[in-house]
Amino acid sequence: MHLLRSYNCRMQKGRGRTSRVRRRKLVQRRGVKESHKPEFIELKKWLKDRNFEDTNLTPAQFPGTGRGLMSKRSLREGQMVISLPESCLLTTDTVIQSSLGAYITKWKPAPSPLLALCTFLVYEKHAGNRSVWKPYLDILPKSYTCPVCLEPEVVNLLPKPLKAKVEEQRTSVQEFFASSRDFFSSLQPLFEEAIESVFSYRALLWAWCTINTRAVYLRTKRRACLSSEPDTCALAPYLDLLNHSPNVQVKAAFNEETGCYEIRTASSCRKHEEVFISYGPHDNHRLLLEYGFVSYCNPHACVYVSREMLVKYLPSTDKQMNKKISLLKDHGFLENLTFGWDGPSWRLLTALKLLCLEAEKFTCWTKVLLGEVISDTNEKTSLNIVQKICYYLIEETTAVLQKVSHMKDEKVSLINQLALVEMLWTEELKILKASAETLSSLQTTVV
Repeated sequence: MHLLRSYNCRMQKGRGRTSRVRRRKLVQRRGVKESHKPEFIELKKWLKDRNFEDTNLTPAQFPGTGRGLMSKRSLREGQMVISLPESCLLTTDTVIQSSLGAYITKWKPAPSPLLALCTFLVYEKHAGNRSVWKPYLDILPKSYTCPVCLEPEVVNLLPKPLKAKVEEQRTSVQEFFASSRDFFSSLQPLFEEAIESVFSYRALLWAWCTINTRAVYLRTKRRACLSSEPDTCALAPYLDLLNHSPNVQVKAAFNEETGCYEIRTASSCRKHEEVFISYGPHDNHRLLLEYGFVSYCNPHACVYVSREMLVKYLPSTDKQMNKKISLLKDHGFLENLTFGWDGPSWRLLTALKLLCLEAEKFTCWTKVLLGEVISDTNEKTSLNIVQKICYYLIEETTAVLQKVSHMKDEKVSLINQLALVEMLWTEELKILKASAETLSSLQTTVV
């Protein structure tokens, strides 16, 4: 009896094998602390020297999101999550006050704030152990998964609307590099090596991605030595370890009174859970394009419908088709036509209702754009066509996923990039299937 009671007491205290397994699973779900790692020990010392010590958060590795920040204690709604002093922020002021300042000040035409920040990152990274920013640089990603960094054969697998934006972005970065070469050449006196080996396209791309994916918004005063482009980016060491979730809300801004960049949570967080922030109500195309990741079950995610797909199932004999397309274009109804978790968007349905107008009803096109019902025939026809588009996209998405799966077996070196694309298409397939169910319900209602 005493032995049994003793055993039960041990089990209640969580010392049994089952309890250990349960705790291990809980840790795996919640994350594994990384504060003991050398790079974070050095970062903590560096931040302390700049008057910042964190009591709420600790670095950890999480399943699904990777490296992030874990709560040391329960956080209440409205509580301060992090308050990072201005002395820790990397801004254009930081750049101007560095060895690069003299070169930036005398260069004409004036470099952009973005170029100044990119140049500083490459310069400090090249300095290695001599850089005072080394503890921060050491925790930055060595590479990025933004589409501008992906291999062309992987980019070709992206949805067409996103692929077009990726190609525009890649061209923009390449032009940014080409237009900056003369300025980089002026920095040669600072280096023993040939300047081309320091400021390579690869180095600039890394710096550009660092700023594009990690910078916080911080408006600074206009400097005469920099171009008139908005100077609103600042890198926030440690704070930028916080990952995005579309399901949280935070208040983030620089507090002039405290001289700190502050983040307050609008929701509670339990002890040892990952603390998230929100980058904004972005769909997965935007998240991948700008930040290099895709969000599971993103409520803002959607599937875009191209102009070609919009007219795919419309009769080619419609003599008013060109006029209808022109009207949609003039009123902004050829962009952002989507399927979402709750079915086709109002814009998509409205565009199709106008395109499906019978010849004798064509004069009612303004009423269609205002959301009025024109006829039962128009409602049924447009609904049938949007359903066909949805089913076609499901087949197309399934085919792409099969292709990606085969490529993962054949292109092992690209498996991480392919996994990212696979996740994007998988989420789009879920959305399309949810839309198909909604459309089936609507069909039975209309009929």
